[in-house]
Amino acid sequence: MIDLYTASTPNGHKASCTLEAMGLSYKVCAVDLSAGEQHKPSFLAISPNGRIPAIVDRDNNNFAVFESGAILIYLAEKTGQLMRTDSTGRSLVMQWLMFQMGGIGPMMGQANVFYRYFPEKLQPAIDRYQNEGRRLFEVLDKQLKNNEWLAGDYSIADIANWCWVRTHKWSGISTDGLENLERWKNAMYEQPGMQAGIKVPVKVENLLKSEKDTKAFAKDAAKMVQK
Repeated sequence: MIDLYTASTPNGHKASCTLEAMGLSYKVCAVDLSAGEQHKPSFLAISPNGRIPAIVDRDNNNFAVFESGAILIYLAEKTGQLMRTDSTGRSLVMQWLMFQMGGIGPMMGQANVFYRYFPEKLQPAIDRYQNEGRRLFEVLDKQLKNNEWLAGDYSIADIANWCWVRTHKWSGISTDGLENLERWKNAMYEQPGMQAGIKVPVKVENLLKSEKDTKAFAKDAAKMVQK
């Protein structure tokens, strides 16, 4: 059994979607970010950086893993799933996983901050992160032109990138004209575990049913950004 400490964010969904895809049993431990639960000593003992997701593997002497990319690699190596074991294949998966960790995630995250959460609309900052996000989308689109999946075979790299790319509208980043990216994005919804994983711990769409709900969600997120 694995304890998953998470919230309804792209990084949180990376872990829950992977657990679902692998068919692993896990217990959801929702972390209320707006209430600051990520700063509690009990959580920091598991995730020293105070960020979700984090897991505790009860079947491996209560081994804790923090950082979403590290969690995906740990689970892939634990189960032998969603990552090739040959050196070339493993490297391809790691490259596209790191592409998300170092590019897609940070750029879309900052686009969210300045486009949705920051109290002042700083257009140069918004343009900077939205434009870079779009450029990274174009890199993905090019890779997917002749590949069904990012690293050849379906892998944790696809899950990691998809959990962010699927939220592109919230970041204000267009996918217009990126036919390969759109094909892959839509195909990901049909992969085992994805529909279930993005509902953990709660379906975000349920929080955004109206303009009022959307503003409230953004307001709560802004509090987290400013802490």
